[in-house]
Amino acid sequence: MKVIRLREGKERSLLRKHPWVFQGSVEKGRADSGETVRVESHSGQFLAWAAFSPNSMIRVRAWSFDEAERIDADFFRRRVEAAVAMRARLGLRSNGVRLIHGEADGLPGLIVDRYEDILSVQFLSAGTERWKQQIADALLAATGCTRLFERSDSAVRQMEGLEPVKGWLRGGGDTTVTLHEHDIRLTVDVEEGHKTGYYLDQRENRALFARLVRQFGCQSVLNCYSYTGGFSVSALAGGATEVVSVDSSGPALARASAHVELNGFDPAHHTALDADVNGTLRQMLKDGRQFDAIVLDPPKFAPSAAHADRASRAYKDINRLGLKLLKPGGLLLTFSCSGGIGAELFHKIVAGAGLDAGVDAYILQRLEASSDHPTTVNFPEGEYLKGLVLLKR
Repeated sequence: MKVIRLREGKERSLLRKHPWVFQGSVEKGRADSGETVRVESHSGQFLAWAAFSPNSMIRVRAWSFDEAERIDADFFRRRVEAAVAMRARLGLRSNGVRLIHGEADGLPGLIVDRYEDILSVQFLSAGTERWKQQIADALLAATGCTRLFERSDSAVRQMEGLEPVKGWLRGGGDTTVTLHEHDIRLTVDVEEGHKTGYYLDQRENRALFARLVRQFGCQSVLNCYSYTGGFSVSALAGGATEVVSVDSSGPALARASAHVELNGFDPAHHTALDADVNGTLRQMLKDGRQFDAIVLDPPKFAPSAAHADRASRAYKDINRLGLKLLKPGGLLLTFSCSGGIGAELFHKIVAGAGLDAGVDAYILQRLEASSDHPTTVNFPEGEYLKGLVLLKR
């Protein structure tokens, strides 16, 4: 077994059971891409069994902190079974579930979503790539599924020195699934959809939005960065009679309009606008438009903390415009999925947007990802999605 020796004092994160070791913390030792290594402190103390990544700034990702544990096919079977069993206890009202959430489930670099009978999987690290076939076997055995579609086409793989991969790893057939989520239905294409096919992390927030629209009697709703219209359909389910979906993807908007009809709502109550969100918000402000409720769910503006300053300005601008477009007593659901923007910073950004807009608002609720996208106490970086429900004063 190859050994990775850390620099003096760099063992603290692994002693806290944090799974990452950065390049600068490694004193000596090398291995092949994804190879299992023994990680030791500067004094030779065992710290973890881990996957080595020679191309990544995260040079080592820990599999286990138990010196007696072996990293083999049985190890991955146990980890997969534990993750699947945890989701079974959550009582989720959907046939779309995040089964494995990377580091939170002790499997760094592995993302697995289940859409009905299809597993959509991202192998995003050198370690998961090396154990791909064994992980696939474990997933099919634990779920009873026979089809597994690989969506390892994220840019993250490039930082691991891995080429993008997309296609059937096991099984085959149609890649479109009808997703049942609380009281609405949505179609998902695991081959062409974003990420693994859809944003399951917003499931409970979409259901909450339907309840809030009904509770506050919101009739006009603006859904920005709408993708395929999950929040738009939720607004209609809550009783809204005018919903505008804004996105820069024509195919996503076409699917959003199809979702309106799939759920039995009047298509006359929904407008799909293929346009830039920022420009649209500015134009609506000039036109004197106002809405009872607005959703701001933008893509990742800050992929890392290094991008936080530029991202903060972007978040502040759209929230300033959104708050100005709200009617008094209107609702704003605003989100950031950027790992480089923490919850406290996001709150400060939105507060600054309110000051610039000359608007104050009550914070009715703080939002996060659905429970099948867990954050653990040892890996707080997993808390990527954060949001606020604001009631304009």
